[in-house]
Amino acid sequence: MAISMETQLQSIFEDVVKTEVIEEAFAGMFMDTPEDERTKLISCLGAFRQYWSTLPPDSHDQCVQWIVRFIHGQHSPKRISFLYDCLAMAVETSLLPPRMVCQALISSDNLEWERTQLWALTFRLIRKIIGGVDYKGVRDLLKALLDKIQTIPNTVSSAVVQELLAAREVVEYILDRNACLLPAYFAITEIRKLYPEGTFSHWLLGSLISDFVDSFRPTARINSICGRCSLLPVVNNSGAICNSWKLDPTTLRFPLRGMLPFDKDLFEPQTGLLRYVLEQPYSRDMVCNMLGLNKQHKQRCPVLEDQLVDLVVYAMERSETEEQFDDGGTSQLLWQHLSSQLIFFVLFQFASFPHMVLSLHQKLAGRGLIKGRDHLMWVLLQFISGSIQKNALADFLPVMKLFDLLYPEKECIPVPDISKPQSTHAFAMTCIWIHLNRKAQGDNSKLQIPIPHSLKLHHEFLQQSLRNKSLGMSDYKIALLCNAYSTNSECFTLPMGVLVETIYGNGSMRITLPGTNCTASGSVTPLPMNLLDSLTVHAKMSLIHSIATRVIKLAHAKSSIALAPALVETYSRLLVYMEIESLGIKGFISQLLPNVFKSHAWGILHTLLEMFSYRMHHIQPHYRVQLLSHLHSLAAVPQTNQNQLHLCVESTALRLITALGSSEVQPQFTRFLNDPKTVLSAESEELNRALILTLARATHVTDFFTGSDSIHGTWCKDILQTIMNFTPHNWASHTLSCFPAPLQAFFKQNNVPQESRFNLKKNVEEEYRKWKSMTNENDIITHFSMQGSPPLFLCLLWKMLLETDHINQIGFRYTTKVLERIGARALVAHVRTFADFLVYEFSTSAGGQQLNKCIEILNDMVWKYNIVTLDRLILCLAMRSHEGNEAQVCYFIIQLLLLKPNDFRNRVSDFVKENAPEHWLQSDWHTKHMTYHKKYPEKLYFEGLAEQVSPPMQQQSHYLPIYFGNVCLRFLPVFDIVIHRFLELLPVSKSLETLLDHLGGLYKFHDRPVTYLYNTLHYYERHLRDRTNLKRKLVHAIMSSLKENRMPGWCLSETYLKCGMNAREDNVWIPDDTYYCKLIGRLVDNILYVTCRRFNEFPNPAAHALHVTCVELMALAVPGKDVGNALLSVVLKSQPLVPRENITAWMNAIGLVITALPEPYWVVLHDRIVSVLGSPCLTSETEWAGYPFALLDFTACHQSYSEMYCSYVLALAHAVWHHSSIGQLSLIPKFLSEVLKPIVKTEFQLLYVYHLVGPFLQRFQQERTRCMLEIGVAFYEMLQAVDQHSQHMAYMDPICDFLYHIKYMFTGDSVKEQVEKIIMTLRPAMKLRLRFITHSSKMEPAPSTPVASGTPQASVSSPLPQNNPGSSNIPLSVAQ
Repeated sequence: MAISMETQLQSIFEDVVKTEVIEEAFAGMFMDTPEDERTKLISCLGAFRQYWSTLPPDSHDQCVQWIVRFIHGQHSPKRISFLYDCLAMAVETSLLPPRMVCQALISSDNLEWERTQLWALTFRLIRKIIGGVDYKGVRDLLKALLDKIQTIPNTVSSAVVQELLAAREVVEYILDRNACLLPAYFAITEIRKLYPEGTFSHWLLGSLISDFVDSFRPTARINSICGRCSLLPVVNNSGAICNSWKLDPTTLRFPLRGMLPFDKDLFEPQTGLLRYVLEQPYSRDMVCNMLGLNKQHKQRCPVLEDQLVDLVVYAMERSETEEQFDDGGTSQLLWQHLSSQLIFFVLFQFASFPHMVLSLHQKLAGRGLIKGRDHLMWVLLQFISGSIQKNALADFLPVMKLFDLLYPEKECIPVPDISKPQSTHAFAMTCIWIHLNRKAQGDNSKLQIPIPHSLKLHHEFLQQSLRNKSLGMSDYKIALLCNAYSTNSECFTLPMGVLVETIYGNGSMRITLPGTNCTASGSVTPLPMNLLDSLTVHAKMSLIHSIATRVIKLAHAKSSIALAPALVETYSRLLVYMEIESLGIKGFISQLLPNVFKSHAWGILHTLLEMFSYRMHHIQPHYRVQLLSHLHSLAAVPQTNQNQLHLCVESTALRLITALGSSEVQPQFTRFLNDPKTVLSAESEELNRALILTLARATHVTDFFTGSDSIHGTWCKDILQTIMNFTPHNWASHTLSCFPAPLQAFFKQNNVPQESRFNLKKNVEEEYRKWKSMTNENDIITHFSMQGSPPLFLCLLWKMLLETDHINQIGFRYTTKVLERIGARALVAHVRTFADFLVYEFSTSAGGQQLNKCIEILNDMVWKYNIVTLDRLILCLAMRSHEGNEAQVCYFIIQLLLLKPNDFRNRVSDFVKENAPEHWLQSDWHTKHMTYHKKYPEKLYFEGLAEQVSPPMQQQSHYLPIYFGNVCLRFLPVFDIVIHRFLELLPVSKSLETLLDHLGGLYKFHDRPVTYLYNTLHYYERHLRDRTNLKRKLVHAIMSSLKENRMPGWCLSETYLKCGMNAREDNVWIPDDTYYCKLIGRLVDNILYVTCRRFNEFPNPAAHALHVTCVELMALAVPGKDVGNALLSVVLKSQPLVPRENITAWMNAIGLVITALPEPYWVVLHDRIVSVLGSPCLTSETEWAGYPFALLDFTACHQSYSEMYCSYVLALAHAVWHHSSIGQLSLIPKFLSEVLKPIVKTEFQLLYVYHLVGPFLQRFQQERTRCMLEIGVAFYEMLQAVDQHSQHMAYMDPICDFLYHIKYMFTGDSVKEQVEKIIMTLRPAMKLRLRFITHSSKMEPAPSTPVASGTPQASVSSPLPQNNPGSSNIPLSVAQ
């Protein structure tokens, strides 16, 4: 076939070009007439057409390529020109497809720049016929053409340049926007791939390419966040876990979409951002999230390594200027934090230890920074001591190079004062040498290093201390020995043995714990934090391992002697160290707890739960939810059905649920969607209600449901459904009204019928009659404790006490036995019914004496007879769903129970007076704890009832050890809930103020007082708007409880304390601009400077500063709208307190604050945007005659002092939206279509809106595809309005480029149907430019990935050649 094709084609074309002998003899002197030429052309084409029609389609390509080879084999320009005319006519008469011809011509090997005439003729032909090529074909031809031009060398003879320019003319024609051969967006993609940022195009193309690239700078700017490189997150804040902060893990650049010429700073590595995050305590998860690092896949990340090294160098520089180190100053905290970061990233192999040490050596060489050398060696010792046994010695030897650099002394370094903790740092280098030497000996290595002369005294001191067998705890000698010999078991046993013995207590000494029959080992003084800080990570791991092993051993042995208080407290302290997470909290949750449970060591289990409730700080949320799951399975085991353990399990679960951070709830609970039962209680209505309240608060604070009316398709639906199956219940209307709308709708649909008050009263009367008529003890006990019998027993006791003032002797005996038989778990249902019954009883009581009697009896049931604990009774009362008057009665009972009798008030005031919350600083907690329990003993087994029997009944209740808890601390999470319930009901406001006056001091011991205040003010913003007194009271009660234990100015500003706390309603304080500037300035400074405490409520100072700022702003007696406007004015008005050069840091701070406040505070930004769009500079095209994209370039305008109000609003809106949650952002589509669309009439307005929203399309695509598609349609609708309103449009190209960017990067063909109709109505020039979106015949959808459920599917047709996918960072389909 090939031979016959060649032969036939040859006969057709050679026939046309053959010449007579005479023509060849007189070359150039014979000329065909135009008629002859045309005749030849027609005959040639006729013969070719006949042949072409017989060819199968798959041979067409081969045929055209042969023709091109034949033409390029000719040497006569005349013949080539004639044959090219033939090709042109074949294309014009639709015989040959133009794309095939052009591709064959450009890809011909004979088309070389040296054959200048052939080059010129070829590109003239291409220029002539390329107009008929489809747009994707033109894109491929442009790519091939640019590659061909690249083959021309940098220097050629000027004589040939004219011929070579024919290729440039083709490129010029392709790039001509009026010719519109392809979307210009395709062209920029090919150009940017060949000529990336910073490279020059080929000289032949001159300024053609650079001008074309420059024409896309407006599109790039529309897609850029103003001042993005200056925006910083708050680590562990809800906004910090979104996609806004992701960086490329190899280059540290922002992951920009599309091959657009973005501003240069966006292409730079964002080392400042990563470094800032790395500096923050507890930031390692965010770092992994930013860089896409996965602990399961060990991959080295050199950019991260470099930043860690730079951070160490920075710490060395800081140490040069600090006088003191051991004062808890910023330098000490920085080194502690560095040590933790280094261990984590090197341990998971994201950074290489030897590479980092060599890089450090390189960066410190010649700097003379030696003041911080001991601290640096301390950091390196942490890693070396823990990993040297498992790794090669060669990995650690580079440290000796550092030693030579940092320890230049020729004489011996003196031994430091070992009574000071920093002495352990001074010995760090000697310890490193001991570990290296030990490793070399073990490996029989020839790399043994003699002890450096300068370290001799240190080494001798350690050797001598080791020989001294009696080690005291008065100095840091034990720590030094542990650090030096932790890899040498012979030497390590002695110092570690002393530590362990100190906290275990010697075998014989015993001490009593609260309750009866409860004794423990005698050691009560825990190891101080200073000592634990002075141990290396390896030594701490040995200590915690030793403790955990001992606890498991005692659990197996079922020892009747409880753990020593010193051991429990020390273990708690060790669990705060993130560096030992695997043996610490991870081992605690996944090994220790299950082991203890398996051994049925209930005393130890109770101890571990107490530790978790009262001593744990900054535990990662997945561990907390894992523990919650354990607790729910624990609650179902028969052995835990005893009063004290059941109370402890429920209290711990309640703490875990209510303490979940708003941004933690969704990520954690979505892990359990396949089996929501594991994180829900099968029988505790109170715990499930607490979880629903936490869900409501979390979805409100994170704006998860903003713009949504239904719960369907969301992650909480299955959780709520499972709860309703387990514990069906209703919510009072005043509580329900605070829920986000979708949750309200769910509970209205799933309404549960409630037992009527009349039925309950009738049932109680009936049971009471039975009680009075029964005489047989066994019958009474069996009847009232029988499984399945109505839970009315507490109602009967109440009735008996109310009628007879006491229970007779026999009654006491029966009662105790019935309560014991019912069991702790089932008794909760009785308490629930009792709570309802109480409300009905109090509602009908006559008041006065009768009321006093009622409350007295209730008090006796709690404190005298010990039938139910106060915290459980109050929790049940607070969680009932009474309406109207009954709700008020319920809250009245709570108030009376807490305040009327002195029992609880005395307990609270004594506990608050005698104790401090800083348990980590105390060595005598146990003594104070025991003193308190002796004064106010906890009675959890109905002892009061037993004591009323004469003679008193002998009870065999064996108390589980109590190390930390008491009724006050157990009541705190219940008090949180009580305050919220009272806030929901307007008539009980005064009662709440009274409760806060008397019991507010308890907040001194709250784990997260500021977070609680923040959540409360945020969630109840609508309810508290007009109740400024109550709001102030709440803030004052909680903050003043903490003032003794905090530094001045730790939370509320001085101005607020002076002016905002005054209670005069007639003279409300309205803050001025200066106040807001100072408040934001405080946050700006906190973001810039790092300080930290491990036991702080917040993981880092910026998170603390953000929350206290928000609390203060929400506490102001000013409407949210006014506060929001005042915050915006901090940068939108000229303020003397706002430094011009630091404006983006202030915008960043405002963005952080305003997005962390409720909707009324941040929605005012929409009003500012509306006012800007209506301003003359955007509505009138004559008002501002300049280039609109210069007007919108905030950074350039600001630097040149030519900024305008509209560019400030744009930059501020970007800062706010960059920090916004996806819930907050999801209001944008509605804002665009309902508010902005009717306003937008001019090109300037349209471009402003595009620039406003354009940069956030990437985030919408990743997190809320539905919103992205709505925005895409709104953009076209606005364009349609502008097109109809404007006589002339000057910026059609940037507008169209942006719309193509949206299509190819985000929406694909998902909105094609809607936008096609709009495009058809536009002016011809605009329609021409957008024709590639409407021509359905020319659309070739690329494969698309499935979209998350509930969102329409979006497919993207890529601007890349289809045969070369993945050659750029432009996706072929929308990633969900």
